[in-house]
Amino acid sequence: MTQLISQQMKISFGKKKIRVILRWVFWVLLIQFVLINITGAIYAYHLTYFYDAPAFRNRPAPQNIFVKTWHLFRGPEYFRLREKGIPDYPYRGVTLYTKDSIAIAGWYIPADSSKGTVLLLHGLGGNMETILKVAYSFHEMKYSIMMIDYRAHGSSGGHVFTFGARETEEVKLAYDYVVSTGERNIFMYGFSMGAVLAAKTIYDYGLKPSGLIMDASFATLRDHFRARARILGFPSEPFATLVTFWSGVERGFNGFRLSACRYVEKVDCPVLLEFGEMDKLVLRSETECIFKHIRSPQKKLVEYDDVGHYIYVEVDPIKWEREVNNFLNARK
Repeated sequence: MTQLISQQMKISFGKKKIRVILRWVFWVLLIQFVLINITGAIYAYHLTYFYDAPAFRNRPAPQNIFVKTWHLFRGPEYFRLREKGIPDYPYRGVTLYTKDSIAIAGWYIPADSSKGTVLLLHGLGGNMETILKVAYSFHEMKYSIMMIDYRAHGSSGGHVFTFGARETEEVKLAYDYVVSTGERNIFMYGFSMGAVLAAKTIYDYGLKPSGLIMDASFATLRDHFRARARILGFPSEPFATLVTFWSGVERGFNGFRLSACRYVEKVDCPVLLEFGEMDKLVLRSETECIFKHIRSPQKKLVEYDDVGHYIYVEVDPIKWEREVNNFLNARK
């Protein structure tokens, strides 16, 4: 009898122990889930907000391990990079206004005996000045240039950037400005984020440009965040999914719908898609996804050997100008 009671007590104690362990596991997992979502939300906020104060950029790197860890999980601080110079060619300063009265700065550079106009779109965190070499190359090919700073970038107003969810409005304004000059032969060029924006503007507004050039375009917003995680050296998931989710929640858009692979399904103009073999931000599989889904049968994929996430005319000008020239001339 005593032995039976002892066995029952052991069984009861064992069950209680299991319940206690399970309860602790539950709370640990719950706390981890809450903390990782808080981290994702903070990171998403910083990725979509551009500060004005350049002093932040000159802060010394943190040495304390705890501060370093906090900076890693908090995410980067973006700062508005304003233009320091102006185009070498005669240009016209342009200011456009969005529906919510955000001033969008632009430069229009006319060309003598112009063959057409190219609308240039810079990358995330850049400005018009960062793609001036691209502008000069097109200008030397006898094309006029229209370029803008997105909201929260360069000399434009605003502080919040939504990875193309709202920025297609200013791209459309720039496109309409070119149309107002009487131009009908309009090409669109985008680098990185600018390439996605170009495709999305065509998708959103049904634009019919003469051609589209996409350099170093990522496939989806989640792919872009996966790349950031790879470069920072930590697992891409669940980081990418959480930051995509919280970016949308905080800024009022569905981040999982932001996809260049989807946008190009409505692009029926000729397309030149280019990517760098050594690009750590954009995988080959992303480029192949975009190329596969381009609606237009007139499309070409060009690869740059030993080139990373750079503006190609700056690292391989001979090849870039040859490919772009051939593309433009074929559209005549």
